[in-house]
Amino acid sequence: MLLRGARITAAEPGPGMAAQLRAHLPAVRLVRANGNALPFAPDAFDLVTYAQAFHWTDPAKAIPEALRVLRPGGALALWWNVPERAVPWQGEQERRLRTRVSEYHRGNTATEAPRIVTDFAPVPVTVAHRLVGWSRELPLDAHLANLSTHSFLAVLDPEACRSVLDAERAILEGEFPDGVVRESYTVHLTVARVRG
Repeated sequence: MLLRGARITAAEPGPGMAAQLRAHLPAVRLVRANGNALPFAPDAFDLVTYAQAFHWTDPAKAIPEALRVLRPGGALALWWNVPERAVPWQGEQERRLRTRVSEYHRGNTATEAPRIVTDFAPVPVTVAHRLVGWSRELPLDAHLANLSTHSFLAVLDPEACRSVLDAERAILEGEFPDGVVRESYTVHLTVARVRG
């Protein structure tokens, strides 16, 4: 979107992720805030989006806030990349994580998002939900680094997180001896458009 000329404002409450954004996208305006209390005027944006992050909010607060700052006809987009469980190694990894990490996907916000948006929208919206499959290959280290950023691991103390990641590394080194992990995902995309 930035390359297409869009004016983007990022809202990020955490100093670590804010530093990452500044390092990689210095041209993007950054405001230290969270989705439960957006510091923007009403009707300020055409699009509000949460990429892999809406589950950190309280939907009863975040959805009205997002819709408040959208212009009539604007859209709220929520999306998650969900590992494809039908791929054997990914299904096995999910079972291991569910067993080892009590916080693992407490709720499935990705699939519940259309209902959640409708439940908490204070204004009329039209909600659509789409599933889009995709895959990629990446080094094992990159897979584990990405895994470490997921909310269910990010909330663990560092030693517990490291233990989970070390166990996953040992298993995946056997699964992918060339060191290249083949991931498959389904994007769960929910878009709520304000009726204007």
